[in-house]
Amino acid sequence: MWKMVSKIGSNVQCRDFLAFLMFFFASVYAIRSIPTNGTEDLKSSTPLRLDITDTHVVMDNGFIKVTLSNPTGAIAEIQYQGIDNVLEYSFKETNRGYWDIVWTRPGIDDNGNFDTLQGTHFRVITSDENQIEVSFTKDYDREDPSSVPLNIDKRYVMLPGRSGFYTYAIYQHIEGWPDVDIGQTRLAIKLQRALFNYMAISDEIQREMPSDNDRSSGRTLDYKEAVLLTNPSNPNMRGEVDDKYQYSLENKDIKVHGWICRSPHVGFWIITGANEFRGGGPIRQDLTSHVGPTALSMFFSGHYAGYNYDVSLRNGEAWKKVFGPVFIYLNSDQGDDPKPLWENAKDEMVAETKSWPYTFPKSEDYPTASQRGTVTGRLLIRDRYLSEDLIPAKSAYIGLAPPGSDGHWQEDAKGYQFWTQTDDNGYFRITAVRPGNYNLYGWAPGILGDYKNKDDVTIRPGEETSLGEIEFDPPRNGPTIWEIGVPDRKAAEFFVPDPAPELMNYALINHTEKFRQYGLWDRYTDLYPSQDLVYRVGESDYRKDWFFAHVNRKVGDNTYEPTTWRISFPVQNVNQTATYTLRIALAATTLTRIDVLINDPNAHP
Repeated sequence: MWKMVSKIGSNVQCRDFLAFLMFFFASVYAIRSIPTNGTEDLKSSTPLRLDITDTHVVMDNGFIKVTLSNPTGAIAEIQYQGIDNVLEYSFKETNRGYWDIVWTRPGIDDNGNFDTLQGTHFRVITSDENQIEVSFTKDYDREDPSSVPLNIDKRYVMLPGRSGFYTYAIYQHIEGWPDVDIGQTRLAIKLQRALFNYMAISDEIQREMPSDNDRSSGRTLDYKEAVLLTNPSNPNMRGEVDDKYQYSLENKDIKVHGWICRSPHVGFWIITGANEFRGGGPIRQDLTSHVGPTALSMFFSGHYAGYNYDVSLRNGEAWKKVFGPVFIYLNSDQGDDPKPLWENAKDEMVAETKSWPYTFPKSEDYPTASQRGTVTGRLLIRDRYLSEDLIPAKSAYIGLAPPGSDGHWQEDAKGYQFWTQTDDNGYFRITAVRPGNYNLYGWAPGILGDYKNKDDVTIRPGEETSLGEIEFDPPRNGPTIWEIGVPDRKAAEFFVPDPAPELMNYALINHTEKFRQYGLWDRYTDLYPSQDLVYRVGESDYRKDWFFAHVNRKVGDNTYEPTTWRISFPVQNVNQTATYTLRIALAATTLTRIDVLINDPNAHP
């Protein structure tokens, strides 16, 4: 995606080699019908029960019964509403619900090591009428080269009267331990294939999903995750593309997602009450739920980001981070419409969000509300070419993240981040911030550039820090002569084509997420088979005439060539002694080199 501001010359040519620029929780516990015999009240008053054997740990609160493998700490069974196990029974107990990481030893491993973090020790943290919390730990073994140099503490929490349970984990790298790169960590839940086939990740994106068998009988497309359904069990899906990346969302929108079983009518949801432990900021994308049926809680990964996004620990660096808690929530009713289950899950999400930070985690590494701080302020924009007065930064994203260079937060997964949006007058309030030193970062839609506070912001327990009025001076060398698009880190305003009819996902038709449809990169070739895009300032409309991604042209089977886009614009009254500046704002880039040529298309970049 290109966004052009203030400028020079009469023609700009953009030559792109190997390019793909993507412009891209009062709680309600369940909504089951209440039986007239009062069994629901009995469930609500059922005491918490913890049963421990050599091989299993069972938590039960009357609503839900969760069996964990001992001492590995995987989620082996979840009993609910007459279903003996909502998880896929054909998998090993340790492969139904688990935490995992992908890690490498720099300079030693060529490929990532996949580890499901199976614990070796179990202990009870607390077990009384108010709460069960159990711990499964896995410690680094220096004598085992396959052991990830981390100490892992996986926690599971059950509270009375709740139709679900919580899980969180503490990862620790002790000072002096070997170097390690962590490329991904997540919680993965694999549900019963025979039961759960309706998936919901947002109000708009909900649908009956194909099965694993449907994918196996289909045709793999340009990458293994994308499959054309050629003989699905549901004939209405024939000819559709299934691809887990089509169901990705931005961090700020990954709050509740999951699956629904038609009979009995049961919903299974992963609810995230806050995003402080996720990296990459509010608009960083990642996976949600996908065919399996699988539900994921992605804490960080290389998806859409690459190796720069790894947690890289070097020179014996000490590091500790708490991921979660996330809430595994189940609900049910006696109907057959998925919407009430989805709406109830959203209500629960709102309740969980309001309850953050939680009061129940027993780990000393999870600070309570009184141990956290608050930051307030007002962001104003100084741009004399827009206004002589300071401009309130309306709906700007403003956040605290670990100190670093401008935009450092985009590639950071090692620390914690806390984001909000300003109100119409530029005021912001960031609450529940962990103590520590941060930089304040931000950007305002429609304003080019990023804000970064020059001084660190120190958060102390129980304190509110007022930053007062903050002025952001966007990069500017003069008045804007012309502009294509809106600088907002997205490409929603540009032209996103429909997919090829034979490569459709019907859940994404006429939707703001349409850009996730498969194969749109080849639609550029359909639109510009031989001559590249030409945009004429003053005549062209970027909503129709500027393709949302600068991609290559397909010229044969798996063969592509670079494309050169041309911007033509009239220039009058040129000041020969002045400096004109071309600025380009990118939403995202992948395997890209950009060359910009002015006037002479044959010049060397």
